[in-house]
Amino acid sequence: MALQLQQVTKRFGDFTAVDQLSLTVEEGTMYGFLGANGAGKTTTFRMILGLLTATEGTIAWNHQPITYATSPQIGYLPEERGLYPKMKVQEQLIFLGQLRGMNKSDAKQAALNWLERFEVPHYTNKKVEELSKGNQQKIQVIAALMHNPKLLILDEPFSGLDPVNVEMLKKAIIDFRNGGATILFSSHRMDHVEELCEQLSIIHQGQQLVSGKLRDVKRSFGKQNVRLRADFPLDDLDAIAGVEVAHHSLDGAVFQVGSDTVAERLLQAALQKGPIRHFEIEEPSLQDIFIAKVGEDNA
Repeated sequence: MALQLQQVTKRFGDFTAVDQLSLTVEEGTMYGFLGANGAGKTTTFRMILGLLTATEGTIAWNHQPITYATSPQIGYLPEERGLYPKMKVQEQLIFLGQLRGMNKSDAKQAALNWLERFEVPHYTNKKVEELSKGNQQKIQVIAALMHNPKLLILDEPFSGLDPVNVEMLKKAIIDFRNGGATILFSSHRMDHVEELCEQLSIIHQGQQLVSGKLRDVKRSFGKQNVRLRADFPLDDLDAIAGVEVAHHSLDGAVFQVGSDTVAERLLQAALQKGPIRHFEIEEPSLQDIFIAKVGEDNA
């Protein structure tokens, strides 16, 4: 195993930011860490990095604590901007690479290679403050990746990026994973986690609500989505026992059902109202599960 947290708790006075969190991220895998603002994600990342000390529990990477000696093998992308605004891009990347143990020549070459890969070589001699937020995010991503870390911790890596650049970053992250890196990242975008991660945790108010392999989390949810499209209103179909409305669209609705039997009853009731243009049973999305679990916890 690569990264393991066991019963990790962090308190600030009487406030518990993280409460008995346990997770394991295997070597060469990508792990999604989900939660609303204030859930405890960033606090957990800072404990893993040694920037905060856990009140209770243990954190180990390859069975050893993370120290200054292992920091060159770790890449960290914080959610908040961590760049020097008055410093030129190339100078900044070389400086940050040297902090991770690279010599100046290697850091310069790596910076140039990554700037080229992220299609921003023309920003080499620009100050960070002259760049858009999206391009600042790309520079910050390069700083986290350029020393080829074995453990990557990414806090909202896609923040501020347009769809084209999101795809560019996804490919870079996948390449690192395929090269054997261990990756833990948080995102508010459930679709990104669903696409990229084999395992995940959902935390809320510092507590772990869900944890495990993505396919197992979906199977254990106990509900399926039924997507219906028709040329007549579908408003009253949620009156059927076991049917809940997930959301309505302009030409149909998505319902949640607990079994295939309930889905069949829903279809028959819809057919009695008129012709159906589309009927599909889907597995629940990660967003469905997140909303249900966090909502239950708030109830």
